[in-house]
Amino acid sequence: MTDIMKRKFVALEISGKNYMTWVLDAEIYLDAMGLGDAIKYRNKASTQNCANAVIFLRHYLDEGITSKLKLCGNTITDYDMLEKTFTTFHASNMVLQQQYREKGFKKYSKLISLLLVAERNNELLMRNHENRPIGVYTIACSG
Repeated sequence: MTDIMKRKFVALEISGKNYMTWVLDAEIYLDAMGLGDAIKYRNKASTQNCANAVIFLRHYLDEGITSKLKLCGNTITDYDMLEKTFTTFHASNMVLQQQYREKGFKKYSKLISLLLVAERNNELLMRNHENRPIGVYTIACSG
């Protein structure tokens, strides 16, 4: 995620391993901003305060955290997110789409984690290729 503003604490990781510290940090910062009540169940906060709290919190979520979000009041299931991901593969990657489908993912977070690792590996391969293009060899000489 491109930071529009300087983060005041660490974003919630897609794995959720920093959830407890993230919640504590989020509550403290929202309270300091006068928006602490806006995130409580059945709150009486104004619509504007609720919107400001949501905007603030969205900056502290890993981009991959979407499976627990709602769209227009409807819960988005893992199946929905998996299907959306598979159907948005570029036409040139149909073989990859089929390979990922055949793995039989049930959890969206597992697929996304795997795709993120694959993306990082691909970026590393591309950087290595740029540093050492095909046909360029380094010969070590001993003197």
